[in-house]
Amino acid sequence: MRKSLLLTAVLSALTLPTLAFAEDAATPAVAPAAAAPATEPASPNTFSYNVGLYSQYIFRGLTQTAERPAIQGGADYSHSSGFYAGTWASNINWLEDGGNWHSGSLEWDIYGGFRNTIGDTGIGYDVGLLNYVYPGSKTLAAQGTNFVDPYTLEAYAALSWKWLQAKYSYSITDTFGVKNSDGTYYVELNANYPIADSGYTVMAHVGRQEFDGKSNTVVTGAADNDKLYSYTDWKLGLSKTWANGVVVGGYYTETNARDAGYTINKHNIGDSQLTAFVQKTF
Repeated sequence: MRKSLLLTAVLSALTLPTLAFAEDAATPAVAPAAAAPATEPASPNTFSYNVGLYSQYIFRGLTQTAERPAIQGGADYSHSSGFYAGTWASNINWLEDGGNWHSGSLEWDIYGGFRNTIGDTGIGYDVGLLNYVYPGSKTLAAQGTNFVDPYTLEAYAALSWKWLQAKYSYSITDTFGVKNSDGTYYVELNANYPIADSGYTVMAHVGRQEFDGKSNTVVTGAADNDKLYSYTDWKLGLSKTWANGVVVGGYYTETNARDAGYTINKHNIGDSQLTAFVQKTF
């Protein structure tokens, strides 16, 4: 009897660990959940680039390329705080065609500013500086005339709401080669109305360029810049945008620019124009 009890105890001692191991094998241990990979914070810096081909370059209603094609491109940087800076360039003709500038075939713009929204109103604002640079040098024919260096520095301020924008630009320096024209301003109203989700946008614009000061020329004496150069321009057009950043469009422009102030090579650069373009943003 004692031997039987002893044998039973020994067998039980040998069997229990085996059952325990079998239970462990049948019920695998649950591994701890893997930690989710850390998400990198979005960069506050944004860079974009654009390039475009235009049938001509129109600026404030005036053809800058004598109705010839223009290749344009730029680069922009923006910060999430609202600060931004950029540069942009296009070929031009008006400086050389007017006989005032050597190798004046380039406009190079440099700009920077700050833009944001006013609380929850949906109204945006944009303030900054824009410098128009024209590499080259004045010709002898331009000496002693109404023409001065075309380099122009403007301060601007704009308000926008949905697809509407109003903008005011003020010249800190002489304006596009006109003597004593600092204080000149350009005020404009722009509308870019999207047609539902079609990718089409209707473009409309009206602007007023108001020159200040008097130009003391060798030939004519004092000349009122306002009477010679001030004018109104307007634009109406349509564009189509694709998801890959390509935009194709066209627009019609017209001004009441006076022949006395804007005739170059016997042609008023403010005459009515049709312009087509294709552009891509990266």
